[in-house]
Amino acid sequence: MVSSPPVRHAVVVEDDADIRGLLVLVLEQLDFVVTEAPDGLSGVEAVRRTNAELVTLDINLPDIDGMEVCRRVREFSDAYILMLTARADEIDRLTGLDTGADDYINKPFSPKELQARIRALFRRARTPAAPAEDTGQTDELARAAVVQQSLLPRETVRLNGYDVAGAFRPSRSVGGDFYDWYQTRDGMHLTFADAMGKGMGAALIAATVRAVMRSVADTPEIDAAFGSASATITSDLDQSGSFVTMFHARLDAPSGRLSYIDAGHGLALHVPAEGVARRLVSAGPPVGILDEQQWPASELKLEPGDSLVIVSDGVLDAHNSLEEFQRNVEKAARNGASSDDVCAALLELAPASTAEDDVTAVVVRRKPNAGL
Repeated sequence: MVSSPPVRHAVVVEDDADIRGLLVLVLEQLDFVVTEAPDGLSGVEAVRRTNAELVTLDINLPDIDGMEVCRRVREFSDAYILMLTARADEIDRLTGLDTGADDYINKPFSPKELQARIRALFRRARTPAAPAEDTGQTDELARAAVVQQSLLPRETVRLNGYDVAGAFRPSRSVGGDFYDWYQTRDGMHLTFADAMGKGMGAALIAATVRAVMRSVADTPEIDAAFGSASATITSDLDQSGSFVTMFHARLDAPSGRLSYIDAGHGLALHVPAEGVARRLVSAGPPVGILDEQQWPASELKLEPGDSLVIVSDGVLDAHNSLEEFQRNVEKAARNGASSDDVCAALLELAPASTAEDDVTAVVVRRKPNAGL
């Protein structure tokens, strides 16, 4: 008889109902049983009552602030405490950690980054033994892997003055990662997405996302196209209780102008030929979290020698901090002779022997002599 894995409890202390709902969904995806608390005092009691192993804690609460909640929880609990704050100055950060918090994350946050931080916290303390393989799921995972592989683009992008490549390595459990691209008259469209969950369910959601995003390719404005597609996707996601993080971009090749929308992904970097790399910040939550959500489009210019690098959270999970992650991704982008080389180096940042999730990378590099 195979024993069930131990139940893990988490408490979300957050007064904003929308953010609280997002946190609950993210933690449930990590198999936590979640208790919600809209204020500090009820949060302390919830931690005591559930013997929680993880607490996400907002600093600004309507009764006592997060600092005081952290102090009180530390009197009786050794739960991991992850503080969330919209105040990112160094004093708040140091004060929060001095009160007994284990880590902090700034609002607005990426669900991907939040999950990676939580995995890192639990990984530092213990490495759980791998669960026994459920042979009854083998066929389903095999079918899901076939679906997932079919979502990857079969055509190669050949743009004058650009070097484009992608790489994908699935996990044993099969997640919802995929990327898709296709050339247009003036450049290319690119979608990079991750449907939350594992197995056939995640693969089918990913297939739906790919089909819907391709169906709006002829809509001239990227924000209108993404808004229309997300409304369709959300109606499907409502039935599964899932959500999808996405990065969607449209490149005008002659000018290097790249319009993009980031919906909860937060793992794309603009690596200029000269200067410091910049992480492209999410424009809003993942698709499927909130009804009638709108995501504003942003824009950057790929100058000769610049690169756009997008990776999945499997790469982020292999790092102990967002800073370390960004540093290593930038180094890989600058050291590769080609986009294929960069993709290979990015996958090596999350070795197959230790990676727990799919690992995916896409690189769009404008050649140094482009436009000359």
